[in-house]
Formats: sequence, C-alpha cells, structure tokens
Amino acid sequence: MKNKPKFVITDYQFPSIDVERQVVSDAGGELIVYQCSNEQEVIEAAHDADALLVQWAPITRTVIENLDRCKVIVRYGIGLDNVDLKAARDRGVTVRNIPDYCIDEVADHTFALAMCLARQIPMIDHRIRKGIWKIVPDLPMLASRQATFVTMGYGRIAREVLNRARAAKFKLATCDPYLPGDIELPHDVLRVDFDTALQIADILSLNLPLSPETRHILNEDAISKMKSTAIVVNTARGALIDSLALAAALSESKIQCAGIDVFEAEPLEDDHPLRGCANAVLTSHVSWYSELSGPTLQRLAAEEAVRFVSTRSAERCI
Repeated sequence: MKNKPKFVITDYQFPSIDVERQVVSDAGGELIVYQCSNEQEVIEAAHDADALLVQWAPITRTVIENLDRCKVIVRYGIGLDNVDLKAARDRGVTVRNIPDYCIDEVADHTFALAMCLARQIPMIDHRIRKGIWKIVPDLPMLASRQATFVTMGYGRIAREVLNRARAAKFKLATCDPYLPGDIELPHDVLRVDFDTALQIADILSLNLPLSPETRHILNEDAISKMKSTAIVVNTARGALIDSLALAAALSESKIQCAGIDVFEAEPLEDDHPLRGCANAVLTSHVSWYSELSGPTLQRLAAEEAVRFVSTRSAERCI
C-alpha cells in the first residue's frame, strides 16, 4: 500500500466519487477523500499526496509549500481562481484544469439567460402572478433580428454562444483583448474594441477569464457607456463585474436587466443588493451542469491526475 501513488480529493460537491475511485484503482493508486474548507485542513489531508483533485478548497502558497510529494494539482473545472499558480510554479508543481467538459452547457445557459431576459419572461410572469394581464411588455423589447449580441471574449464558450445567437438572427460582435490581431473571424462577427462593445451591445455576454486586467472590467464607468435598454449576462467569473455597481445600475434603470450565474463571493451574501433587483435573474453557479457534464468532469480530472503521476513515475525509473 505504501508504494501506491496517493491521490487526494480535497473537496467535492458531486453525488459520488465512484468515477474517480475506478480511474485511480485501475491505475494502481490509492484515493483518499476529504471535504476540506481551509488551509490547515488541506495541509493535513494532502501533505504526503502525489496528486490533488480540488474543487473549491483554497490551494494557497501556504498549502503548496507544505506539500511534500505533490506533482500535480488538478482543478475540477475551467477556472483556477482558488489555486496560487505562482506558488505552484515556484515549487515545481504542475497545475491542470479541465477546459472543455461543459462548453455546450455554459453556452446553453448563457443564451437561455439572454433570451429569457430579452423576452422579459420573468417580469411578465411576475406581472401575471400579481393579477395584471397585458399583451405588451412594460419595457422596450427588441426583435432579435434588430439587436446586437456582443461577447466580451472569443474563446470556445463565446464562440458557441455566438453560434446560438446567430441561429436567432442577432447581429453579432465580439471584443477580446487576448485575441491575436491576425485571427480571422466569421464574416458575420464584427470585431470591436472595448468601448464600442459597450456602446453597441443590446446583449453583452461576459466570457473572459479572470485576471488582474479583467477584474471588474464591467464597473460603474463601463456600465455608464451602455444603452439603458442593454442586457448583461455573466456565466464566466463573478469578479469580472463590480456587483455593487451592477446592482446600483439595475436599481436606477441605467441598464435594463441582467442574468448572473457567478458571483464574487459564493454563495451570494444574504444582504447583497442584487437580491433586491427585480430586473435580475440570478442562478447559483449551475451553468456548467448537466447529467452528462458532471461525470465527464470527474473522469477527465481523475485521468489527468493519473496520467501526470504515471508519467513522472516512469521518468524516474528511466
């Protein structure tokens, strides 16, 4: 047993971890499962692990400096916000994510939020429940064929979102500060700069990674450049938006509505002003999920950890 590579799941929110057990067992490894919520718990659980599989637990510099044998940290998901990447590099620990397990799910959720708000479905439903019957909406409602759908970002998810918007006959545009200038876009996707994206968007979908440059990219100043009828959708990273500025803009009708699946602090605080915005649809970081995506994520994460540990072990034997 002591010679088996040790794989530690620091935390998880899946119905079971049978998938990981099978993958690790088939590779001759030992899987230990925890539900860590702070640095000390992670250190105690994983100090002698060869590989970590992490969902939300904090993998800070302090944690990483106390990992005696760790070769790889695999994050259940696309983002790496809870892993100190510089500390991992300094210690020679590889960090991996699972970038493509839920592209369709997130794109579907993004477009569903956009269309739900564009057609004012939550507002009309609420109106009916209050006993008000009207066959026209209370707010301006553009036809999709006259509206411009803009993605902030042009990665895999953004491209799938634009594919869905194309099918609904939206005009399409994208702004991506990381996209090389020589990349050729489809003929019907207009490439615009940041200010232009804000000014022309009838629907603005945030599909960027979180970085120091993109944190609060949608702040009070940026929102002030948008149409009062604009819709904002965020299924990427909560900190892309200054959520207090967004709540204020919604309350003051500076933009029409927003669909938000990710938040700076999760769960969303009980007293956060977004909860009081009737023109916001809030979902609980579920855009990644389907009956297929969960097991796929678990399998790919476990396979990535096993592959890396096995490769490193083989290199030592050569």
